[in-house]
Amino acid sequence: MNNKDQIAAINDIQICYRDTENQNGIPLLLIMGLGAQLIGWPEQFIIKLQKSGFRVVWFDNRDCGLSTKTEGDPPDGADFLLRATMGEEITSAYSLSDMAQDASELLDYLEIPSAHIVGASMGGMIAQTLAIEHPDKVRSLTSIMSATGNPDDFTPTEEALTALMPEPLTERDQIIKANVAASKVLAGPLWDEPYAREVAEKSYDRSFYPDGIGFQLGAIGMSGDRTEKLGELSVPSLVIHGEVDPLLPLHCGKATASAIPSAKLLTYPEMGHNLPEIYWPEIIKEILSFC
Repeated sequence: MNNKDQIAAINDIQICYRDTENQNGIPLLLIMGLGAQLIGWPEQFIIKLQKSGFRVVWFDNRDCGLSTKTEGDPPDGADFLLRATMGEEITSAYSLSDMAQDASELLDYLEIPSAHIVGASMGGMIAQTLAIEHPDKVRSLTSIMSATGNPDDFTPTEEALTALMPEPLTERDQIIKANVAASKVLAGPLWDEPYAREVAEKSYDRSFYPDGIGFQLGAIGMSGDRTEKLGELSVPSLVIHGEVDPLLPLHCGKATASAIPSAKLLTYPEMGHNLPEIYWPEIIKEILSFC
């Protein structure tokens, strides 16, 4: 598998990406969630996708990892979340539409006319937006542990919300410890502590940029409810959700599946806001069914 970071100059920014580069593979684009770098996708998951016949492309969203960082001070993420849940109008540096445009232009840059799109959490929101606004680029949509943007559906536990918006820290060991603790709160009973620590350490050493979360939350907050537009989709769609997700509870996945015509819903009893390895074979099999 090719783990080389590469840079694409697109949409007036730079996006860092990786590409398995098996040119005859079925193109599949992975879109990661809030504040998570491309290394947040488990390497073995990508290897299994590649062995299943996919050419996998995955990337750092803007304001994350090695991609372009927005100039200026980030918005107050906690304030944005509160205002979004109250249905207030929000403005920010960019929207989910801009982030979906990044994904679309990355496919253009790689001369990939269309791909199967898989997004996790905020990445699922971006994937949904890509399917709505760039349907010609989307062969199928897989939305994992995500939501429609309806503020009424956002009912996280207090513990999960605290994990999402931790107190600012400055020391490497403290930050890694806090990130591992947060992953335990968000995950279900299949939490893998050694893996969580490995990702936390690699993420810090590769690019520590907490301000990015504020900008990305701003994008989510200003993008509104996609429910009505999701109802216009005709692309084959799969919605995957954990039954014990404390951040985006199960009803978020059910609402997403209900909004998309003919979408298939898969729920897993021991999945929280994570992607346990035990479920990978079925998930890959379902994505392959779209090919």
